[in-house]
Amino acid sequence: MRKLIFGMNVTLDGYIAATGVDIGWGGPPSDELFQWWLDQERASDLSLYGRKLWETMSSYWPTGDQRPGATPAEIEFARNWRDTPKVVFSSTIDKVDWNTRLVTGDAVAEITRLKAEDGGPMSIGGATLAGAAMRAGLIDEYALAAYPVLVGGGTPFFTALDSWVNLNLVETRTFPGGVVLTRYETRR
Repeated sequence: MRKLIFGMNVTLDGYIAATGVDIGWGGPPSDELFQWWLDQERASDLSLYGRKLWETMSSYWPTGDQRPGATPAEIEFARNWRDTPKVVFSSTIDKVDWNTRLVTGDAVAEITRLKAEDGGPMSIGGATLAGAAMRAGLIDEYALAAYPVLVGGGTPFFTALDSWVNLNLVETRTFPGGVVLTRYETRR
């Protein structure tokens, strides 16, 4: 069974975007944190996206390696992003590209099917999609890179749940700028 990992940058009060879908609260990540995210992306065999995150990622990363001043890590991230198979879950878009497949049906059923396949880890991103996977008990690992900022509202990292989810802490790490990474595995 494949492992499903949900990881994102978050505010200290638990939001992935401030009110108005504002993600500018974090500023650019440190080189060290960016490298950590790149290593996570390299380790993932398949990336699962909700529509909003797909639109954000696909508006930048297909040509991220061609931008003036792109760092070696950004160049590698862009190339890896293009090469990694992706699945986008949406009922409102009708076309995807960059090694991507569109799923318009039941996301939980498709994620369950994908988890049952042989293969390496899968990453999941997007609050709505990850929330559905959380409620269905499909997420095996959570990675939060918490920035030292409070925004008071917006899009939460965690969704409302029907029951408790017990976790085991597997890693903590501090990055420049006071960003603290915590990784947890779901206790099964």
